[in-house]
Amino acid sequence: MDYVPPRFLFNAHLETIYPSLFRRVGFEHPKSQTIITPDNDFLEFAIHQKKSDKLVIISHGLEGNMDRPYILGMARACVYAGYDALTWNYRGCGLQMNRQLRFYHSGATDDLDTIINFALEGLRYKEINLIGFSLGGNITLKYLGEERDRSAVIKRAITISVPMDLKTSCEKISAPSNRLYSNRFLKSLKNKITAKSKLMTGIDLDGIDTITTLKEFDDRYTAPLHGFPDALDYYHQCSSIRFVNNIRIPSLIVNAKNDPFLSSECYPARQLEGHAFVRFESPEHGGHVGFTQFTNNGLYWSEQRALEFLANESIRPTKE
Repeated sequence: MDYVPPRFLFNAHLETIYPSLFRRVGFEHPKSQTIITPDNDFLEFAIHQKKSDKLVIISHGLEGNMDRPYILGMARACVYAGYDALTWNYRGCGLQMNRQLRFYHSGATDDLDTIINFALEGLRYKEINLIGFSLGGNITLKYLGEERDRSAVIKRAITISVPMDLKTSCEKISAPSNRLYSNRFLKSLKNKITAKSKLMTGIDLDGIDTITTLKEFDDRYTAPLHGFPDALDYYHQCSSIRFVNNIRIPSLIVNAKNDPFLSSECYPARQLEGHAFVRFESPEHGGHVGFTQFTNNGLYWSEQRALEFLANESIRPTKE
């Protein structure tokens, strides 16, 4: 199923920006709840329960949250298709700052594991599927490829607009043509670290105003706060491209060829060619977490594609 963008979205930037600014999803989350993490922090989540024995857990992107249109749209699509849907906020991405010095990062699979274990133990689903957007897609793929205990109840995964190689993707988003995006992310991250510094010790704000790139921010804050010596080590250790070969459940990766955030290393068609479990698709258009379409059912193309894959579509060998 090929994606064809509306005519007025005639370049990658419009495809990326339009749904973020103008999409309205007539679907609201129930009251949010919290889970206490093993290190005495908390994670906020909302769950749409329709008495299904199948659950979809949906993970958001960098500086996003569970109220973003792309999360609400996917949750609505899954619920209407007969699934329960759980959306969640990473540490520090909700209304309240988290309790620990750490917050979230592109490889924080421990928090996804906490969410999954809650669903397994507290809600007792017979099937759990994972959907991740952008940074959330990287976390999802890394989680599935890691050497860790994972329940057989986890059946399928769909990831969309995934920066599978973090170093080169950071370089791509920091390019002059993407300055609008990188400056927006950087401003939000600086505001977050400044707010955290007012609540606890251990964060030095000296020189924060001189940081002009995401890599500089990751070198100064993200890496050391999460146990990495520097940004390059953080990118290397957490890039999902290093883990996808080990995935052993049916998984779909959708990265549009015109995604302005993704480097060439994020299109591993050759690496995944013939993979028994992972299917890689790269439509010509879509932008970054875009895939706008106007249909009677209100589904964006990415939501329609996810539902098709969840409906037990067989894995076909990936080709370039």
